[in-house]
Amino acid sequence: MGEGNQDSNKGKEAMETNPYAAPAAVVDDVAAWDAYDLENRKAGRGKRLGAALLDGLANLIWALPVFWGATMVGDVNKGLKPAAPMIGVMLLGFALLVAIFVINCVLLHRHGQTIGKRALDIAIVRTDGSRIGLLRYIFIRVLPVGLLGAIPYVGWLVSLVDPLLIFGKDRRCLHDLIADTIVVDI
Repeated sequence: MGEGNQDSNKGKEAMETNPYAAPAAVVDDVAAWDAYDLENRKAGRGKRLGAALLDGLANLIWALPVFWGATMVGDVNKGLKPAAPMIGVMLLGFALLVAIFVINCVLLHRHGQTIGKRALDIAIVRTDGSRIGLLRYIFIRVLPVGLLGAIPYVGWLVSLVDPLLIFGKDRRCLHDLIADTIVVDI
């Protein structure tokens, strides 16, 4: 009986050292940050303001041609200028709008960042450290505050309270609280 046990042990050893076997190592996905780490990684107010300002500058890239083209309408209507330059400038502005929108959507979907956040190495994550999806960003983080801001007499208050909440202990704006997100240094 002793030889049978030795043969079965040899068989187990041979199976464990099979060069064609699938790897046995356990590989976890990229782990989400834990709550303590998230608290230490919160982006500073200055970085968040800087990212918002950079995003505003990125929006000037498309807005200036659109507004410039819109100012030409009066001259075109009076017959002082031809319509082609006005249309060209406005089309350029709208093409830039689409380009910046697509770039921001890709960055948000992949990394939880906008152009400004990418430049300052900060990102939006869920409070449990997981990735924020693009749909959550649009429909839960941006849209509710935008809709509340459009309500007459109340909208101005919401638009004021939203960014001022960053001065609280949690350093989270109203849109962060609604979407269960946090902005962290990466």
